[in-house]
Amino acid sequence: MFGKLFVLLFFLFFLYYGPIDAQKKKETLLSEKVTQMMEWASKRSVIRMNGDKFRRFVKAPPRNYSMIVMFTALQPQRQCGVCRQADEEFQVLANSWRYSSAFTNKVFFASVDFDEGSDVFQMLNMNSAPTFLHFPSKGKPRRSDTYELQVRGFAAEQLARWVADRTDVQIRVIRPPNYAGPLLLGFLLAVIGGLAYLRRHNLEFLFNKNVWAFSALCFVLIMTSGQMWNHIRGPPYAHKNPSTGQVSYIHGSSQAQFVAETHIVLLFNAAVTMGIVLLCEAATSDIDIGKRKIMCVAGIGLVMLFFSWLLSIFRAKYHGYPYSFLMS
Repeated sequence: MFGKLFVLLFFLFFLYYGPIDAQKKKETLLSEKVTQMMEWASKRSVIRMNGDKFRRFVKAPPRNYSMIVMFTALQPQRQCGVCRQADEEFQVLANSWRYSSAFTNKVFFASVDFDEGSDVFQMLNMNSAPTFLHFPSKGKPRRSDTYELQVRGFAAEQLARWVADRTDVQIRVIRPPNYAGPLLLGFLLAVIGGLAYLRRHNLEFLFNKNVWAFSALCFVLIMTSGQMWNHIRGPPYAHKNPSTGQVSYIHGSSQAQFVAETHIVLLFNAAVTMGIVLLCEAATSDIDIGKRKIMCVAGIGLVMLFFSWLLSIFRAKYHGYPYSFLMS
């Protein structure tokens, strides 16, 4: 009789105090994890993780904080120039958050390098770098928790908008002062001022229509090639597939572009423009007829060849475009 009563009392005790003890252990473990993350964040804004740290502090429960993780390949043998550029922007974003007055333990930034956590890449079936993922405090990552790098670029400002959308944490990006731009502008103005001073008795070049036409043409070529889009979005220079090693200079989507693609389009547009100029000069100049024929043939060749290349780039980005010229 007393044995059955003892078993019943033990069962009731376990039933009452068991969940409380488990809850206390869970809270203790969570407190230890948050404390450790805060200690790491106080030393480095971007916490470097290997496979063990990633599984313990990102994947394993309990966790009441969000993680913004960059998967990258920074070792020299990987030859990932885009990874280094993206890492610099990621550091700017993480520093802006770490040293802001709104900093809390609700969001942490971390990175996993392929050479330090290849098992993490395999676990997530990831075969490209850099890649940015958001691991929410509750639940599993959704499709929108993967940052669209090819579309939005890796500028810190774009990453901050994505982080705000996923975590409701607003980060004001603060970049370290960069004196290269003002110094270059000051040097350019000094050179122009010096030349104007040396030729102060002969400033006819300021009224030369060819100088102004060339300057306007350069400005138009720069703007129409997509330089302003690059400045706003901060896209990578090119993309290297880490699996095959193949480098892509032309983005396959009409919604994005690479910096190298901008340079290619600028050169092609400049070549077409040069061809048009040669044709105009061949038709209006008073030079020898033989030279005019050469200019005419060269102008036609430039226009046809480089316009065909421009059209092929257009076809590659706008899939299904039916027209081509000289080459597909």
